[in-house]
Amino acid sequence: MKWKTCKRCSNPCFCGKLGEPNEACSCTPTMIERYRRRLSGPLLDRIDLHIEVPRVPHRELADPIDAESSATIRTRVEAARRIQNQRLAPFGLYANARMGARQIRKFCPVDDAGEKLLEMVTERLGLSARTYSRILKVARTIADLEGEENIHQGHLAEAIQYRGLDRKIR
Repeated sequence: MKWKTCKRCSNPCFCGKLGEPNEACSCTPTMIERYRRRLSGPLLDRIDLHIEVPRVPHRELADPIDAESSATIRTRVEAARRIQNQRLAPFGLYANARMGARQIRKFCPVDDAGEKLLEMVTERLGLSARTYSRILKVARTIADLEGEENIHQGHLAEAIQYRGLDRKIR
């Protein structure tokens, strides 16, 4: 049996319906595992964020919700970018994603609680050094978006949550 796959995105399974609330997935667990293994660990290590984006029902799209405005978000992002630029300009860098090992050690210190969390996750998921570094960079960005000087355990936990495919493939 030959399966169609999207060339621009990664469906959750062969049929693309896994996790859909109103549609049943026709794939077996073995098929799902085989499909997900097509994305190699070294490739996933190079992608900062792995998140599933479920289909949004029309009623949620149409409902006016009380959410943070785009202007407010833009202000917060611009402030975080200024912080990163000031921090990294002496190294010829402009964003946390560009940090190397030396800058990560300098600008991404982790407290004891955060270190325990990283140790547990690294051991449990078998994360690579590259993935560990990416988690720290994303956590640094989350802290910058919140205007925090230090990375806290919550920032690390959020960054780890953005590594969803590490949990499913390995």
